[in-house]
Amino acid sequence: MAQSLIQMKTPLVEMDGDEMTRIIWQMIKDDLIRPFVDLQTEYYDLGLRHRDDTEDRVTVDAAEATKRLGVAVKCATITPNAARVEEYGLKQMWKSPNGTIRAMLDGTVFRTPIIVKGIEPQVRCWKKPITIARHAYGDVYKNSEIRVPGAGKAELVFTGEDGLQRRKLIHQFSGPGVIQGMHNLDDSIQSFAQSCFEYALATHQDLWFATKDTISKTYDHRFKDIFADLYEAQYKEKFEQAGITYFYTLIDDVVARVMRSEGGFIWACKNYDGDVMSDMLSSAFGSLAMMTSVLVSPHGYYEYEAAHGTVQRHYYKHLKGERTSTNSVATIFAWTGALRKRGELDGTPELCDFADKLEKATIDTIESGQMTGDLTRITTLPKVQKLDTEDFILAIADRLK
Repeated sequence: MAQSLIQMKTPLVEMDGDEMTRIIWQMIKDDLIRPFVDLQTEYYDLGLRHRDDTEDRVTVDAAEATKRLGVAVKCATITPNAARVEEYGLKQMWKSPNGTIRAMLDGTVFRTPIIVKGIEPQVRCWKKPITIARHAYGDVYKNSEIRVPGAGKAELVFTGEDGLQRRKLIHQFSGPGVIQGMHNLDDSIQSFAQSCFEYALATHQDLWFATKDTISKTYDHRFKDIFADLYEAQYKEKFEQAGITYFYTLIDDVVARVMRSEGGFIWACKNYDGDVMSDMLSSAFGSLAMMTSVLVSPHGYYEYEAAHGTVQRHYYKHLKGERTSTNSVATIFAWTGALRKRGELDGTPELCDFADKLEKATIDTIESGQMTGDLTRITTLPKVQKLDTEDFILAIADRLK
């Protein structure tokens, strides 16, 4: 008797992508999901050619659909540079789809390493994953810079709509130098803080946050104050009831604490700190291909994706008919994260249960010694079998059945 498929009440927003991850995307649906789930999605093709054909309107439409349906799953996409514009014959150098979606959903990116036996963290005391929550607006990424040619006075000037000015001396230059101006927004910091508190409650983890407010007594202190005020007003009682804590300290102190911890918490970071520390964590835990990524909006929208790119080098080998051994774990976990959240929101526990089983089958496959080439180079397991891209997914499918 054929197994009945798990039903979905509400579709996922499905955002297809580029290159090797697009190939893997289809394999995951065909071999790991559709044999078990009556998969319902609202499909948007965010592949570079289709984004070019639609003047990137498809990216905006996908973000709007995420607001409407609440949960999205996204394949890795190309952010074109000059070489890509020439390669694909693009009309222009389109912006990052992730940046567009992040801005429209007003979200914070949470990235967590996937822990498996045989892929040991470089920091010996880390027993549990550490989640990086990165504020994705402002700071050095939206800065203004001037190369100072010689002696002169640099001032910070703000002119209000009423015409009144506030001025502050930056430096009296006696010779050449550089100036950098940065900004942030109370509304953006507030959304960042709210997303962090909500995610901590949802995942039942302690939340750590750090800035350098002792040195940056206005800029960084504003982050500290907004987090503290929101926690006291809305989240202190909820955290106490959940048995979790909110902890604030200086960024240099938290780095030292992280290195001595056993993990198992969320580390909220300002934009640059999060950019750097997420790469440090992914490398220290094993591989960027073994890291989940979810965009969480304070308005209740969720967008799941892999933390890595489109694996261009493997795609070119694939086009030549050569076999590749591309790690699909982070993309599988993007699907399981989205399916689980859909099940939670719709009250369909069997969908959540399937997501759990697919993740377990994936981890069990690796821990049995069957893995892709990137993991064979870093595993401590004594006997391993290197599988190509498709065979790894089929091995997971066999275990799932």
